[in-house]
Parts: sequence; structure tokens; C-alpha cells
Amino acid sequence: MSEQLDIKELEQVVVRFSGDSGDGMQLAGNIFSTVSATVGNSISTFPDYPADIRAPQGSLTGVSGFQVHIGASKVYTPGDLCDVLVAMNAAAFKTQLRYAKPNATIIIDTDSFTKKDLEKAEFKTDDYIAEMGVDPDRVIACPLTTMVKDALLAPPSGAVGGASVDLKTALKCRNMFALGLVCWLFSRDLDVAFNFLREKFAKKPAIAEANIKVIQAGYDYGHNTHSAAMNVYRIESREKKPGRYMDITGNKATAYGFIAAAEKAGLQLYLGSYPITPATDVLHELSKHKSLGVKTVQCEDEISGCASAVGASFAGALAVTSTSGPGICLKSEAMNLAVIMELPLVVLDVQRGGPATGLPTKSEQTDLLQVLFGRNGESPMPVMAALSPTDCFDAAYEASKMALEHMTPVVLLTDAFIANGSGAFKLPKLEEYPAINPPYVPEELRGTWTPYMRAENGTRYWAVPGREGFTHILGGLEKDNKTGAISTNPENHDLMTRLRAEKIARIQVPDLDVEGDKDDADLLIVGFGSTYGHLHAAMDELRAAGQKVALAQFKYLNPLPANTAEVLKRYPKVVVAEQNMGQLAAYLRMKVDNFVPAQFNQVKGQPFVVTELVEAFKQLF
Repeated sequence: MSEQLDIKELEQVVVRFSGDSGDGMQLAGNIFSTVSATVGNSISTFPDYPADIRAPQGSLTGVSGFQVHIGASKVYTPGDLCDVLVAMNAAAFKTQLRYAKPNATIIIDTDSFTKKDLEKAEFKTDDYIAEMGVDPDRVIACPLTTMVKDALLAPPSGAVGGASVDLKTALKCRNMFALGLVCWLFSRDLDVAFNFLREKFAKKPAIAEANIKVIQAGYDYGHNTHSAAMNVYRIESREKKPGRYMDITGNKATAYGFIAAAEKAGLQLYLGSYPITPATDVLHELSKHKSLGVKTVQCEDEISGCASAVGASFAGALAVTSTSGPGICLKSEAMNLAVIMELPLVVLDVQRGGPATGLPTKSEQTDLLQVLFGRNGESPMPVMAALSPTDCFDAAYEASKMALEHMTPVVLLTDAFIANGSGAFKLPKLEEYPAINPPYVPEELRGTWTPYMRAENGTRYWAVPGREGFTHILGGLEKDNKTGAISTNPENHDLMTRLRAEKIARIQVPDLDVEGDKDDADLLIVGFGSTYGHLHAAMDELRAAGQKVALAQFKYLNPLPANTAEVLKRYPKVVVAEQNMGQLAAYLRMKVDNFVPAQFNQVKGQPFVVTELVEAFKQLF
């Protein structure tokens, strides 16, 4: 047994799990983040995996990573560099070391660093640690695979004991050994991990118990091993708020937000979708909730996914269609149909790298101009962008409320980063959320109502088919404002175009919030959607260094908040930072007179790096 170690208190730590796509790094990372969220730590995660279905084992292109940042107080990003790197093979060690801090602890499985493994990873020598320029005292080098075999395959009379699994199954548990070791390093309670596995493998209890046994073996290895790299840490939560918490991904939070909105509105939820990375998890999650009246249809293509949702909306449901950038291209005709028919529809766009097939598993913000303007004719449509994985719940709820109350399709932008990433989510109370009141046609209009009669706010009344006395026809051809009949009258088309535009412009959205030195900042940082955490962290670092900095992050993009121009012109210098070539900056220049901001643009398929943002912004002072 090792001597009692001092437990050091940390404010925050970043851990990165990496290995082959089949090594279970996403699962190990998810469990570690769940364990951390359960004890009240703030968390932010970043799954980083290749687009290959299964790259060759041990290849440099097939490495999958999962990074989790846990903190005693609020953390905004998954972290630039990690404090602990788990490298399950030689390829992971070589490709992921660049994400580690110079003094990071590195855990490697020496059984996966054979001569063949080193050749696949293109190492030139057998001394891979020296070749990468790593201090050996930073490395926890253990025969991880061998110890997993000993834990699960040894005879019952052995020191460790056996388990009723075969060799193939045993090898799939290697990720759990690494997880157990990391849990020991950070004083995590294993019971949460055990419960997670028993629930995940409820129908395969032998698999669950095998994984649990290996986690315990990894934990015990850390406890019993003397190593210069072995230190025990604790991250105590500073800001505990009572409530039930869960670790939730953005896609799952989005799905739950739609369910909550349908429940609040008293409507059935319909999702018409076609599988596409990185949006498919929303379809998977919603398909599990038939007991809540959710209907999901996996359609034959993107066009029919959106068109079926338009039909469900006409029938009186809360209709949603989900996709990524390539699917928005294909859905645009059906989205336009919902615009001219003035039907409620939520279009979820989980953005990914483009153009074309581009980078299917990587993240960008390059669909902004497409969702604002990428349709034929004057086709105004509200656009929102979620700020974080947990904000996806509120954003989905708000997008649904906006669509239903204003009889319009609404685009909700997320992206691969926040859709696959996760955060600690306090389970909400639905009664605390605002009511959703669709503009159903009043009973007193029976017999005189026509399809495009409007309420005082310009919204078309909704008559759900089957309601006696309100039979009507909608379609893609322009209709007469008074009668609802097909019309090619020039004045009528001009009027209907203006009415549709005015309806969107009159939607009231919250004012643009300014954080930081909002009264006297020398620099205002501006962004939209998922970059919020990184821009906030950059602002915090600059302020800590004595600079006067503020942040304004757009969640509502069309219509823009009423105070947009006033905020953008209040500060002497403004920089717009986005993961594209300047789409938000161009849009704001179009909407705000004499607004010429500085720009920070990256299109790397990866989240911003906070240190890079800080260095770039410093140049503007």
C-alpha cells in the first residue's frame, strides 16, 4: 500500500480521454463528467471524433477524443489545454499531446505501444516518450490491457478473481480502467459511475459488473502505486444551488425543450427528420418518448422530412424538423412553403463544417446567412442561436413559443460543439416557464373568417382542420389578403409581402445583454450562439489583466434586439468574433448605420482557443 497522500484543492481541471474510435473514450468521458456534475461541479465537455465509421486500428486519423473541464465555480469552455491526458495507444499519444499543458500528467497503456503500434503511429524510435520531448516523471505508464485481463479473466482462485466474460468483451472494458484511475486522481465517488453502468447495461448485467470491476481495479491501481506523476486532487463546488442536476448534451437538451413546449402548449410534438451528423441524436432522443405523445418519422430524405412537418403543422401539431447545413439547402423549398402558408414550424440546424459534405463531425457557424436569406423571394424568418449545451433547452422552448404564437417557421441554430458537448443541467420546473398561446381563430368569426385574417399583432389566425365552420385551403401560390383565394394581383402581392415582413419585425425579443465593464469598456466583444463561453472566458482574462472589456452575445438574430444599434455604437472599439469568414459582421453592418467593427474569424472546425482570442484582442487596445 502507498503512504497517505496529501489531497490538494484545485479550482478547476481539464481531462482529455483519447484512443481509437472503438476504445470507448466518449463513454469514459461522459461518465466522468456525469460523476463530476452530480457532486455539484460546473462542467463543460467537448467530444472530438473523426468522421470515419471505423478508421484502421492504431492509425493517426482514427483517434477519438473527449475533453472535460470541471470547476469549483462556473466554467465556460472545455479548456484550451488539458491537465491530464489519457492516451490509450501510440497514435493517441502522438496526435493528442498538443492538447496537453507542458506539465500535464499523461496516462498511457504500455501494452498498446508495441513495435507495430509505434510504426502505425509513425514513430521513428522505440523511445517514444523521449521522441515526443516528454518528461518521464509526468507519465503514468502502466500495462493497462494486461491488468484488465487479470481483473476479468483470472480464475476464481486468483488474487483478483474472474468474471463471466470472454476476451473480446474484456478488452472493451479497457476504457473503464483509465476512468477508474482518473477518478482516483480527482477523488471522485465511484458509486455514481457504478449506477450509471448498471442503468446503461440493465439488460446485460454481466457486462455492467465487468465494467464496474475494471473501474474499481483502475481506482485501486492509483491508490497502490508510487509515482512522481501521482497526486490526488479535489475540486469542491463553490456555488451550490439546490436542485436535481444531470449532465446533459445540447442535442438531448434541445429534444427536452421541444417536449416541454408541446406540453405547455397542449399540443402533440411531431418531428420529421432525416439522419444527418451531428443532428441525429435529437431524432434518437425524441423517438424514445412516445408515452408523452411524441411522434417521430425518419423520412426518406431531407425534403420530405421538412414537408411532412409542414403537414403536421397544418394539422395542428407543434412541428419540428432537424438537420445540419446540407439539409437546410434541401429543406429551403418546404421552409418557404411554411412562410407563405404562415404555419408554425421549428427548423433545427445543428451546424457543421462545410461546404458540401465538408467536415461532418466538426463545428462551424457558417449557416447564418443561409438561414437568414437562403430562400427565394422575400422570405422573412425568425432566427435564434443557442449559447451553450444547457441553453439548448430554453432556446428550443423559446423557438417553439415564437413559432406557435406568431404563426411562422423559426430557425434554431446550434452546432456540433454545443450539440455534442455537455454541461451540468439543473432540472427545470415547467410551471415556471411562460405560457404558450397560439392565436386560434375566435369562435365569433365563424362564418366570416378567411385564412389570412389577422390578430392585432399581425399574426394570422390558426384554424386547425376538423373545426366545424372553419374549412379552408392553404398553399404555395400567393393568396388574396381578404378572400384567401389565389391571386396574382400586383398590389395584393406587395401587401402580403409587407405583411409577412412586418409580422416578423414586430416580434418582441429581449434586449441585447452586455456583460463585463458595460458602462466604461474600451472594447466590446460581439459574438453569437455557441462561442459565448470562449468569448466570456477571454473577456474574464482581459479584465483580470486590468483591461476594460465588455461582451455582447447575440441569441436573437432576426429580429435583432431593439437596443442593438445603441449597444454597438456605445463603445469606442468593437470586435466581432465568429467561426466563419464574417457573416455576423456583414449582417450587422447591413442593419446598423455606420457600424464598422474589427473582426476575428476562424474556420478550423474546432472551438476557439481562449489564449488566441486574448492575444488577438490585446492588439486592439
